[in-house]
Amino acid sequence: MKITLSKILYYIEEYLFPSGCALCGRALLDIEETWYGLCRNCRTEIGIEEGERCEVCGRPLISEIGVCLPCRNGGAHSYDRIVCIFPYTGRFQKLLIAYKYGRSRALGNFFLEILKKALELLPLQELKSPVLVPVPPRPGKIKRSGWDQVEFLAKLLDGEYRKAEKKALYGAENTPPGAFPVRRCLKRLPTKSQKELNREMRKTNLAGKIRSKNAPKEAVLFDDVLTTGSTLDACAEALKKAGAEKVYGICLFYN
Repeated sequence: MKITLSKILYYIEEYLFPSGCALCGRALLDIEETWYGLCRNCRTEIGIEEGERCEVCGRPLISEIGVCLPCRNGGAHSYDRIVCIFPYTGRFQKLLIAYKYGRSRALGNFFLEILKKALELLPLQELKSPVLVPVPPRPGKIKRSGWDQVEFLAKLLDGEYRKAEKKALYGAENTPPGAFPVRRCLKRLPTKSQKELNREMRKTNLAGKIRSKNAPKEAVLFDDVLTTGSTLDACAEALKKAGAEKVYGICLFYN
């Protein structure tokens, strides 16, 4: 791991205000562990599951072929294809809670690496110039809490792209995986919180409540949790109404 000033600062912060591994609570002992917010053992045990995935929602398939049963019965979607990574259960649930509610910036670095690997599961070879688009927060969320877990990932992804641009400027041959431009082109109008609603109400809560300007022709949405897919679907619909031709998506967790 290349040592940078940012990584040294994370190490110093953990030394002065120790929080430990987000999963097992063990002390974080070196720069790599403090950078990701996880001890080496826990981090190596958490990876993207291999095997066949649903061609629509991206969840791992158990016995189905091609498309999972919920997607077969769920009707059409505005997005073309999405990938979901971790089930929102057990230690994975604990991981998201530590990031989302504990505001662990170090775990953001871990999820950044997961997002970059997840991009490789999408057929991006079919796209000419994909643009990463974060799912927008509810109005006023960042102002009220000073934090939005998806926006933090957007900043990290934006930083990756800027570093790749600099490398290209100085003649580097290969652009790092996942180094795509980030465009915050979606706006969410006031609505009820999706987590407070049942599945049927989620489908109608965001209807017409997400708008897009300056949409890219090829977009890759990203969000933290997928439950019914209603939020991602509303975002994809807004992007396509604004001119997007292809919309993929990535969600870190799924219910």
